[in-house]
Amino acid sequence: MDAQTLIRLLGEGTVQTLIMTLVGTLVSYLIGLPVGVSLIVTGPNGIKPAPLYNRTMGFIVNVIRSMPFLILMIAVMPYIRKVIGTGIGTSATTAALIVAAWPFVARLVEQSLLEVDSGVIEAAQAMGAGTMQIVRKVLLLEARPSLINGAAVATITILGYSAMAGTLGGGGLGDIAIRFGHYRFQPDVMWITILVLVVLVQIMQEIGVKLAGRLDNRLN
Repeated sequence: MDAQTLIRLLGEGTVQTLIMTLVGTLVSYLIGLPVGVSLIVTGPNGIKPAPLYNRTMGFIVNVIRSMPFLILMIAVMPYIRKVIGTGIGTSATTAALIVAAWPFVARLVEQSLLEVDSGVIEAAQAMGAGTMQIVRKVLLLEARPSLINGAAVATITILGYSAMAGTLGGGGLGDIAIRFGHYRFQPDVMWITILVLVVLVQIMQEIGVKLAGRLDNRLN
């Protein structure tokens, strides 16, 4: 493979990987963030305990989280194919990423909110703050640095999932590594693809660290 073709392939693969990762992360947070908040609010020591909901939602989250991504992707592809009309490519992979990632996001959010000092919550309750006020102005506000770090972890994890999806024709950099590095016995292409993935991970991690630092009230 000549250099020009390789650069074109890597450019297309990088764009596809970024689309899958960023869209997958965004939608996973739209689902996982409220679920994670609800698990905290309805927990045994939460603002509004709801044992049945908490146990049921916790069970659903744990079941999906316990499934390896590739197996889950294979399991949900028939349903994704019915909904969007295809079981391969960027769109199908993004849908599978969302199914796999939102429970992971929910647990990350839950862990971040558990770090909030209970005394701050009790003070807000004593001042007559309602549930949504406590969630918005206490829990989410106080947990911002941890939430940002969690978002960086989630983004990097979803990036890794998108690369794994290449084994099933998912597109992106993972697909390039599998097609050319493995099936066509071009290890140089695989190693270059790995290098690009490592660079993307480092960039995302650095962005997360800087954002978390800026939003950390303890450093201001």
